[in-house]
Amino acid sequence: MSIAKEAFNGIYPGIFPKHDLRIKYSGKFNSYNANVYYNSKFMEFRLSKQWREVGKDIKIGLLQTLMLKAFGDKKKTMNIDLYNIFLKKVHISVPKINIDPFLKVSFNRVNEKYFDELMEMPNLVFGRETKRKLGSYEYGSDTLRISLVLKDHDDLIDYVMYHELLHKKFKYYVKNGRSFHHTREFRQAEQKFENFEMMEKKITQLLKSKRKWYDFF
Repeated sequence: MSIAKEAFNGIYPGIFPKHDLRIKYSGKFNSYNANVYYNSKFMEFRLSKQWREVGKDIKIGLLQTLMLKAFGDKKKTMNIDLYNIFLKKVHISVPKINIDPFLKVSFNRVNEKYFDELMEMPNLVFGRETKRKLGSYEYGSDTLRISLVLKDHDDLIDYVMYHELLHKKFKYYVKNGRSFHHTREFRQAEQKFENFEMMEKKITQLLKSKRKWYDFF
């Protein structure tokens, strides 16, 4: 039995899958990323090549998580629990090879002021110049990404840096098949940033000004 069919049987015992289940490993993904593509005939799980070396039980949890998202279903298995534990800890072994020097300065400021210099530095990169997503933290590749929209605003970079580092610190929890990242504990910690409300207003003002500039041109 293929590992994909084994994963399917783990959440739908006694049911034969309607799709031809496939797994494809790719070097195009960041570390430990994955997604699923499907149509009426097949379901293809596309995994980063790092998943080749991961244990079977954890990999089954990943496939089950992707299946449930695709089917819009809510179930819980031991394998899914193992997968989430793995994803929360994998950052320890991920190489830190992409560190933008400008963002490194911001990280050091924030780490010293808010984390007592105890936060491990993730990969730090600038993303596209997007207003929709100012920052993100990716657990699998231990990568913190900041939008280029903030490039000339050190204080706002520090603020978004702090927000994303809180994701690295608090991780997430899963309930009824859904992942929750902005917990009450997270929100309380977020508001400890100096001049929190003022920073929120400055971001809103910046995005409004950028929108007008883009509309003009």
